[in-house]
Amino acid sequence: MIESHEADHLAASTEPNRSYLEGLNDRQRDAVLATDGPVLVLAGAGTGKTRVLTTRFVHLLLEGKARPWEVLAVTFTNKAAAEMRERAARLFGRAVEGWWIGTFHALSARILRAHAEAIGLKPNFSILDQDDQLRLLKQLLESHEIDEKRWPPRALQAAISRWKDRGLTPDKVSAVEGAKIADGQALRLYTDYQERLATLNACDFGDLLLHVITLFQKQPDVLARYQQQFRYILVDEYQDTNVSQYLWLRLLAQAHRNLCCVGDDDQSIYSWRGAEIGNILRFEADFLGATVIRLERNYRSTPHILAAASELIAHNQGRLGKTLWTESAEGEPVRVVGLWDGEDEARFIGDEIESRQTKGEPLSGIAILVRAGFQTREFEERLITLGVPYRVVGGPRFYERQEIRDAVAYLRVIVQPADDLAFERIANVPKRGLGDTTFRTVHEFARAEKIPLTMAVARLVETDELKPQPRATFIRLLGDMARWRSQLATIAHADLAAQVLDESGYTAMWRQAKTPEAPGRLENLKELIAALAEFENLQGFLEHVSLVMENQEAAGTDKVSLMTLHGAKGLEFDTVFLPGWEEGLFPNQRTLEEEGPKGLEEERRLAYVGLTRAKRRAIISFVGSRRVYNQWQNPLPSRFIAELPAANVEALVEPGLLAEAGGRSRFDDAPVLAAPRPRHALRLVGPESPSFAPVNSGSVFATGQRIFHQKFGYGRILAIDGPKLEIAFEKAGTKKVMTSFVEAT
Repeated sequence: MIESHEADHLAASTEPNRSYLEGLNDRQRDAVLATDGPVLVLAGAGTGKTRVLTTRFVHLLLEGKARPWEVLAVTFTNKAAAEMRERAARLFGRAVEGWWIGTFHALSARILRAHAEAIGLKPNFSILDQDDQLRLLKQLLESHEIDEKRWPPRALQAAISRWKDRGLTPDKVSAVEGAKIADGQALRLYTDYQERLATLNACDFGDLLLHVITLFQKQPDVLARYQQQFRYILVDEYQDTNVSQYLWLRLLAQAHRNLCCVGDDDQSIYSWRGAEIGNILRFEADFLGATVIRLERNYRSTPHILAAASELIAHNQGRLGKTLWTESAEGEPVRVVGLWDGEDEARFIGDEIESRQTKGEPLSGIAILVRAGFQTREFEERLITLGVPYRVVGGPRFYERQEIRDAVAYLRVIVQPADDLAFERIANVPKRGLGDTTFRTVHEFARAEKIPLTMAVARLVETDELKPQPRATFIRLLGDMARWRSQLATIAHADLAAQVLDESGYTAMWRQAKTPEAPGRLENLKELIAALAEFENLQGFLEHVSLVMENQEAAGTDKVSLMTLHGAKGLEFDTVFLPGWEEGLFPNQRTLEEEGPKGLEEERRLAYVGLTRAKRRAIISFVGSRRVYNQWQNPLPSRFIAELPAANVEALVEPGLLAEAGGRSRFDDAPVLAAPRPRHALRLVGPESPSFAPVNSGSVFATGQRIFHQKFGYGRILAIDGPKLEIAFEKAGTKKVMTSFVEAT
């Protein structure tokens, strides 16, 4: 809570001055001022939702409707939470203690720290990352004698994570569902996993919300306290919430019902990690009397891009509906380009980027957004060949590096002695002569006594269970840990961390290493110590590491961004390339097979997200032949291309292919492609000037016929399958191609 003198300072600063509302459009202002009861703000891409959410937060405080600790603001990223805190601090002139602004997981951790005993934990519990979870599950699979090759730990971890996303504790998972995994022992493993976490005084990310829900359900007095405290609740990216997050919010909002959720149903693209689009679609039914406000004025993209994106997403049935518009200049039409294969696609995009770079366009304003990770290889190779700097967004993160994980494990054991997974990671790093037999003995004793490994070691070294050498090693290690732990209160945590790494022999290990990456690892350890100094204490740093693992790029670097469409959400670029718009790749065939119409709609939302990342120009491309996992395929253009409005698209592809992809092509009515038309073969004269050469007008192909293909040369038709031909080329071998790309000779 905030002390009385600080509350007085805030009260004195809440004069009726609404200058913070200046610059908002009418609908944004409505969203800020609609403070009573449940509110759903449907914020389309680029409509200023972050500004609305932050201004609403400030408005509640400056209008005296709530004190800082009475507003709960939930975001999906630490960056968004930091932005909200910084803006509020600027308005008040200084930061105010007691604010509840953060991610679901960070806020849940804060609640659990205050009530840990109620769910069987201690306040200094550890938060396990995925690597530690997998190691723990591997141990459980081994103890249950389950074949790890048949049921890998990662599969079990995914199942448990899905259950937790749905708010299911082991006793709530159906026997039928549990029988499908790990030879029918999934529920037993889930139960053992939770018990083991409790023994370790730890929880995973799913537990952070699940434990809070359990706490609220079993401790009504605790729930009532937070319900009364949080007079207003603000939620960002509501379309990305899972079932647990929905239950979490619903419980807290019952008292005052002042719940404001900001989101976009058209950008719900994370069902594969638990997001439930039904949460936003059912908002009015779940919170009766809700006000729905649509933000449709876009401040990012051109009219052509918005019209194309709006027409595309209108094909979805499961949406609340809105249409983006803008007052900006018309700009360039969306371009759709057809190419021969992936290599040509990479060459075309690379040349386009190089051309724009020579014209002075910053590389940081250019992005290549792919549907699948394997697509990046050809673009990387091409950009390297051209000497164009690029970054792969979503690559290895700082805190995922081996040396950083090791260093953090040392610090975790110092703060939390019961953290078995951290202790096991560093007990023999650097090498201390502790072998598998020694660890097996320690593990067996710890399981039998149901105690942490460090406690088991402390007891075993007092016996003859261990051989003299490992016994002496453990005595020294436990002694060091105890000494470092005692120094937490007297030495700055950054200095202590440096001391730990030196005295443990860890930094010496890398200094002595002869590997090429050793110097870089030492530099990373130095960076880690510098990062520690930015936190008030070691516990805060460790929680930060658990909750946040974000890529940090060097400031001022000018690079093309290469990433998946999923990773691009929330970003914007002047120029966006969208390669691989082909059936089977995008929309993804596996998604269609596993999810059916629901999966297709999410794929279409993903296409919508890709288009709306573009501020000035969007270039879509597809190929007639693509090698996927070393197998050549001849895909049809994506049905999404056929769903784009002809008036807003520059069609640089053979029109018949569009019709084959999605029925009658929407381009059939475009004046630039007059009907009736003969079939065409695409000839790219240059990156900026495609042209069409009419061929085969009225031709009927026959087996044995000799043809010419612009890429593969001369050949004879072996078989005909609709628009596809199987051809034995004289130099390129047997291939399958589209009729549109061949000429009769």
